[in-house]
Amino acid sequence: MNFTRAKSALLAAALAGSISLPMVVPTMAQEDTIKVGILHSLSGTMAISETTLKDTMLFLIEQQNAKGGVLGKKLEPVVVDIASDWPLAAELARQLIEVDGVDAVFGCWTSVCRKSVLPVFEELNSLLFYPVQYEGEESQRNVFYTGASPNQQAIPAVDYLADEEGVERWVLAGTDYVYPQTTNKILEQYLLDKGVAKEDIMINYTPFGHSDWQTIVSDIKAFGSEGKKTAVVSTINGDANVPFYRELGNQGIKAEDIPVVAFSVGEEELSGFDTTPLVGHLAAWNYFMSVDTPENEAFIADWQKFIGSDTRVTNDPMEAHVIGFNLWVKAVEAAGSTEADAVIDSIVGLETPNLTGGVAKMLPNHHITKPVLIGEIQDDGQFFVVWETEDLVPGDAWSDFLPESKMLEADWTAPVNCGNYNTETKSCGGAVAAQ
Repeated sequence: MNFTRAKSALLAAALAGSISLPMVVPTMAQEDTIKVGILHSLSGTMAISETTLKDTMLFLIEQQNAKGGVLGKKLEPVVVDIASDWPLAAELARQLIEVDGVDAVFGCWTSVCRKSVLPVFEELNSLLFYPVQYEGEESQRNVFYTGASPNQQAIPAVDYLADEEGVERWVLAGTDYVYPQTTNKILEQYLLDKGVAKEDIMINYTPFGHSDWQTIVSDIKAFGSEGKKTAVVSTINGDANVPFYRELGNQGIKAEDIPVVAFSVGEEELSGFDTTPLVGHLAAWNYFMSVDTPENEAFIADWQKFIGSDTRVTNDPMEAHVIGFNLWVKAVEAAGSTEADAVIDSIVGLETPNLTGGVAKMLPNHHITKPVLIGEIQDDGQFFVVWETEDLVPGDAWSDFLPESKMLEADWTAPVNCGNYNTETKSCGGAVAAQ
């Protein structure tokens, strides 16, 4: 409710004797600031991953303000807690844009969150920078995907396991929502196309926050005991990872026997529990804290100084927020405006350094270029990089491995201005850019 309605409700309640009337002070908008929305889960099952992303945005905004802000104005963060509740995320996204007047939003982790808020950003023509790996099969004009698409994480991870580890049997284990489902659909088709037999692929889904892994891990153990090298490709998200890895250890499943490669377990998640059961298992990301570059060293030092702890870790989605934020700042300065259409027009083709020594470039499909790294979990909760791509990999919005999408391309520049352009029919299958 707005201030007037809130004041009236409080006054009526006070007169009725039900509550004491507090002093109500309206928050006046500061016209000399540019407001930046931060839309993350600070409670619920995803808080284990997202809280640090809120802190990252506050850190980046403070750094930018120390440089003089943007367009001569200070940046003002507006933080909301979506509480791992996806309908609430959509409500709060609308509040950030319509009530708080933010010019851009940085947020979400899960794809169900992103898909819940996406119609709001489209309707209100605002900007969302989404910092986490996702399943692809999407390109929206108002969204910038700074996390990995499947060709920048999932596909290279499977190639590594097959080529370097000799894996022949595959467990695709995920949380039961859109990201794992679509990613595993792509991976299953990719494996089948490579000649893997259907009976050598096991797919399993569990709900958010799942805790009883005994039966599932027993099934994985049995599946991996039939004479072929087996691996688990994990799209398990949030705090369900803690009991999953613990149960692997309880049942004696070691990394050398059935390695797990995770797409949602990074340094932040590992900092919260005993890493003993995880040592030797793998993760595929585009950044690790252990990467030895001057850019990363400086970032870690500044981050730990800001957060007041020399033990706080960094991780891949944090780097994605760094990249997205810096590209937004560059686009605003290039456009001379924070207005959404101006930023969208100016951001494609802009570049900013990543933290691994390369360059992130915003592509016409609103995805970016990234390296791909495979890291092995160490007993200190860090990753030892065992493999990486030689070159930067451009993010694909649409998978080349699904029949229904292999002919689709995304290009939000003229003359195409389309997120799902069919290269066979030469037509746009979805909403086009505003004319």
